[in-house]
Amino acid sequence: MITKPDTQTAMRNLIADIRSAIPFDTPQEKLCNGPCTGCAKKLLDYLDMELEEKETSINAGQIPGLGELNRLKKSAVKIHAALIKNGLIRE
Repeated sequence: MITKPDTQTAMRNLIADIRSAIPFDTPQEKLCNGPCTGCAKKLLDYLDMELEEKETSINAGQIPGLGELNRLKKSAVKIHAALIKNGLIRE
């Protein structure tokens, strides 16, 4: 029988998935080139800051709630969609 991960493990997995799906290492020249729906640089900075904050709190022993997981996922999905509109990510 497969067991569900605890929320700390789920948060670590979510953070890893987000880091692999979002191009945080995109050069500045590409971020501000072409159509712009929301500032890609600011969106990436915001999401990176959120991920670092979550990683720090988990490493400090805090246990995230399901609401925190859901909010982070929603933010990442919205930012991913904006990056697709800006042409930085292909579907």
